[in-house]
Amino acid sequence: MKLTRRMTLAAFAGMLALGTAAPAYAADLIAIITPSHDNPFFKAEAVGAEAKAKELGYEALVLVHDDDANKQSELIDTAIGRGAKAIILDNAGADATVAAVQKAKDAGVPSFLIDREINATGVAVAQIVSNNYQGAQLGAQEFVKLMGEKGNFVELVGKESDTNAGIRSKGYHDVIDDYPDLKMVAQQSANWSQTEAYSKMESILQANPDIKGVISGNDTMAMGAYAALAAAGRKDVIVVGFDGSNDVRDSIAAGGIKATVLQPAFAQAQMAVEQANDFIKNKKSPAEEKQLMDCVLINGDNAAKLETFALTN
Repeated sequence: MKLTRRMTLAAFAGMLALGTAAPAYAADLIAIITPSHDNPFFKAEAVGAEAKAKELGYEALVLVHDDDANKQSELIDTAIGRGAKAIILDNAGADATVAAVQKAKDAGVPSFLIDREINATGVAVAQIVSNNYQGAQLGAQEFVKLMGEKGNFVELVGKESDTNAGIRSKGYHDVIDDYPDLKMVAQQSANWSQTEAYSKMESILQANPDIKGVISGNDTMAMGAYAALAAAGRKDVIVVGFDGSNDVRDSIAAGGIKATVLQPAFAQAQMAVEQANDFIKNKKSPAEEKQLMDCVLINGDNAAKLETFALTN
């Protein structure tokens, strides 16, 4: 009798222990995988997605792939192994990501892509991206106006493996190339990096001291370019970025960088989580896999309304 009672108590204690541990796995899990949070754009994505996931009652597993496709594949394995109900992904390469997203799909884990497309359809449930071409045209039109339709300029391009880098560059040139008195004297990739942009801008400026403007594929590179120009005493050079970061907002307010283009990172990430929730609970896919969100020009007129990749009222 005593033995039976001890066994019963032991079993009850074990059940309590299991019950205590259960909350860590009780909620459904959404994995959020982005490039490094050192870039405020990607951090805003992660923050937006995590906040929406928790609001909808999910646990959030926030991971960073550092633009490394192999690491991304390992993190997707982690998400699958943890039983994630969905993956929100800003990917590490349009081609390199296809197999990883297919792997998740085969494991029954749907992927919702944000910011960057992949070179395949029917693998991810959704690809929600900024209309980079439309946004680049907005930025280029403002750049042309600021330049007075003439002068030598430099273009800083993003990571060559990133589809967005090419789309933005094309959007810029489809506007700027219509103005024959605007002459590009240098075009270099700074790989989305502020440090690299600073270094590249120093070298370009030495070779081309007569430049009048710099148009950049993202705000991080624009900040690096502007810092190099300021260090050389060239605050007269017009700099235009792309992203809509708080850093560039503050620079615009201080009379530094002249304009940027807002792509709604925070709203985009939250939309992806909402669509994932609808898919998980109702098996409902969005009407279109590829979805474009328009960008907004940010300059001295509206920069004060910009906060964390969103416009406030």
